[in-house]
Amino acid sequence: MSKAIDIKVPDIGDFSDVPVIEIFVKPGDTVKAEDPLVSLESDKATMDVPAPCGGVVESIAVKLGDKVSEGSVILLLATGDATAAATATDPAAAPAAPAAAAAATAPAQATASGSIDEAAFALAYAGPAVRKLARELGVDLGKLKGSGDHGRIVRADVEAFAKGGGAAAAPAAGKAAAAPAGGGVGGIDLLPWPKVDFAKFGPTERKELSRIKKISAANLHRNWVVIPHVTTHDEADITELEPFRVQMNKELEKSGVKISMLPFMMKAAVATLKKFPEFNASLDGDALVLKNYWHIGFAADTPNGLMVPVIRDVDRKTVPEIAKEMGELAKLARDGKLKPDQMSGGTFTISSLGGIGGIYFTPIINAPEVAIMGVCKSYWKQHSSDGKTYTSRLALPLSLSWDHRVIDGAAAARFNVHFANVLADLRRMLF
Repeated sequence: MSKAIDIKVPDIGDFSDVPVIEIFVKPGDTVKAEDPLVSLESDKATMDVPAPCGGVVESIAVKLGDKVSEGSVILLLATGDATAAATATDPAAAPAAPAAAAAATAPAQATASGSIDEAAFALAYAGPAVRKLARELGVDLGKLKGSGDHGRIVRADVEAFAKGGGAAAAPAAGKAAAAPAGGGVGGIDLLPWPKVDFAKFGPTERKELSRIKKISAANLHRNWVVIPHVTTHDEADITELEPFRVQMNKELEKSGVKISMLPFMMKAAVATLKKFPEFNASLDGDALVLKNYWHIGFAADTPNGLMVPVIRDVDRKTVPEIAKEMGELAKLARDGKLKPDQMSGGTFTISSLGGIGGIYFTPIINAPEVAIMGVCKSYWKQHSSDGKTYTSRLALPLSLSWDHRVIDGAAAARFNVHFANVLADLRRMLF
């Protein structure tokens, strides 16, 4: 028996009063489960709200520009499924990428104007549903000029372009679309992505990227192109810290909490960020926003790709408390259950390869942050202060990537030295 249900905004983390930037349906439309209904855009993410079940749209309760929060009614859906939930499921397993970079990385398709420029497509200002439509129609978003707010490419622009008119071409074909706040990449000429028939060289297998990897790819590409990265390498002497960590784990064995080196690095990061506040900041136009809170993100490796949960108020938490929260967030990340608010608000990120190996690497800054610390597996090395007597010391490799628009080399070197000194002697955290 048919019945009508209210479709509401699902749990979107700590976001509220989020504007509706696109409506994909109209009264009378038939939708299937997971079809996008509307697109929301906060200052950090673009999120499509999907249909929880199939049905016919009876009426729309919002219009473009309306601001909604969790629980706000989007539309009325007539459905024959009596067990359908009255609210939509989470808008995808993870939040969509920032609007300027929420891109899919499907292979290039032919268009009336030539092959898709993947770099320009990735940087175009459009949401996930519009990108999917563009792929289906073979439209290169890099060639479009959006008619939405702030130049956003909307569904009508893609459809008009596919029909041969309506959507204007971007100012300079073949150039990457300019990214909004935080810097642009307009004016950089990029060669077309090479199209190669790999199968003619030997057997191949096609494996689609996970949604998280698609989002990460677009974010990382934007951050690498927009931010002038420099990486400064150093190492910390953790000879005394390591046995202390081992002893703490023995004492906490019954609690189920296991402490890695990362919680100590988070505490060291806070102590160092307080001494060098420009590292705990974000660019806002020509101004630097200095943050008086210390929320530290950590890169979590999951079966579906890289995610960055955030530990809030690290300055107020003990090492065991941080370790416990890290374990909980890492499990949520692996299970694909992290919420948007658990990955937002970070002021500094630590990416650790300590459990795997390596010596040094260049981590990519997690915009809108201005620096990221990369750490690798510790190793024993011989040390001498006089060239005659040698002792073995446990060294932790450090790789600090920083935004050269905000930070200079001398400050970065001092940051690394202070960070290393704190790890070498935790008493420095008191000052």
